[in-house]
Amino acid sequence: MKKLSIFVLATIAFAFAAFSARTSIAGPAEEANAALDSFSAAYTANDVEALVKLYAPNAILLGTNSPVISEGRDAVRTYFTNLKLTGSGNKNQIQDRRTIVLNDNAVVLTGFYEFTRMADGQAVPGPARFTVLLTKVDGQWLIAHQHSSPRAVPKN
Repeated sequence: MKKLSIFVLATIAFAFAAFSARTSIAGPAEEANAALDSFSAAYTANDVEALVKLYAPNAILLGTNSPVISEGRDAVRTYFTNLKLTGSGNKNQIQDRRTIVLNDNAVVLTGFYEFTRMADGQAVPGPARFTVLLTKVDGQWLIAHQHSSPRAVPKN
């Protein structure tokens, strides 16, 4: 009976190890990139409150179209409200990005995205570049710092 118990335990341990090896657990890079994708989705949904929740309470935002530094969630809310984002039909699409993992709780993402803003019923592309610092706070990845600026379109 003792040998059977040892065999059963060894079999369960082996099966668990094999399952764990095949089941990838996301690390900081994947989790931070998912948070950035949430930013793009919330912007595209024109959901200001969903955007604000993605920022740390003391976040700093250097918005693409802002002459000031927005600091804190209230200032982030004001930035997106002033864009008249709600119901606008504006969209965001991340095009290219690079990831730098600083540690298990801090990741820098940088790259290009394009904002499509509606003006007089017409979609107006706004290519931009970004650098975002995401930090993990109480198990959630939040934007601690975001710098976004217009991007010159490369000439062919």
